[in-house]
This record gives sequence, structure tokens and C-alpha cells, in this order.
Amino acid sequence: MKLLLDFFPIILFFAAFKFAGIYVATAVAIAATLIQIGYLHYKHGKVEPMQWISLGVIVLFGGATLISHNDTFIKWKPTVLYWIMGGALLLGQLIFKKNLLKSLMGAQMELPENAWRMMNWSWTGFFAAMGVLNLWVAFHYDLDTWVNFKLFGGLGLMALFVIGQALFLGKYIKTDEASGS
Repeated sequence: MKLLLDFFPIILFFAAFKFAGIYVATAVAIAATLIQIGYLHYKHGKVEPMQWISLGVIVLFGGATLISHNDTFIKWKPTVLYWIMGGALLLGQLIFKKNLLKSLMGAQMELPENAWRMMNWSWTGFFAAMGVLNLWVAFHYDLDTWVNFKLFGGLGLMALFVIGQALFLGKYIKTDEASGS
């Protein structure tokens, strides 16, 4: 049920896009995210920080999409978001000496500092690469192919990345525990 709730705005966006286009789909995604946050707040009495961030991003960038009606903006938007996320991780680590992933996820899992650092660097690289890949697909294929890539390709690549990272971190943690660190 949680997975369905997490993907609720994405599912509705995709369905609306197929039937009514990018602008209706964007409005539907904004409304669905607001409903999702309202439901979570009603059901659990609180909303996790990442969900508030998601709401802010979709309202800000989705609202800009609805106001601008600009195809170039729409195609650049995911890349900008990827690069902002990667840049925030990079700046947090280099300038502020703070691992933002650990700040966001440290309550859910315990990892050695080296593992958090490697995870931070790998996500920074992943977001940079996804930004470039988004631009390539957006400007070399039609809108339907690009939206399909954003949904299925982007989620698929992220799932593969997370699985690979989990396998690597699992091996790293076992190695770290075996060495007594």
C-alpha cells in the first residue's frame, strides 16, 4: 500500500499525459501530490521531510510549467532538478562538510562514515549523469518517448542504481565488520 501511495502522483501524471497532454498531467500531478500530503498528514499526523521537499518541487516547477507553456523549459526542468540535487550533495560534502544523505536518511539506517561518503559521491555522479541523459533523450526524441523515458527509463535506472549500491554497501559493510572497524 505504501508503494502505491508513494507512486500515486506519478501514476496519475502518466495516465493524464496519455489522455490529455503535458499541461493537464502537470496539474493532475500537483493536485495528486497535495492530496497525498494531506492524506499522510491526516493518517499519520506527520509528513516526512522528503515528501515536503517533493511537494515544494512539484508545486514550484509544475506551476512554472503551467505558467510558461514553454517546451524548452519542460525538457530542461528534470535536468535542472537532477543537477540541483547532485550539486546540493556535492556542496554539502565539500563546502559545508555535511553529508546531506546521512542527514535525510540517517534515522532509517546506520552506516559507517566511509559508506555514507561513498553513497553521497555515487548519488552526486548519478544525478549528474541523469541530467545529461535527460537532455539527450529530450532533444533527440519526441515528447511521448521522452515522457516514457522519464517514467520508465528514469525509474528503471534509479532502481538499478539503488540495487547496485545496496549490493556494494552490503559487501562494504560486511568487509568493514570483518576487519573490526
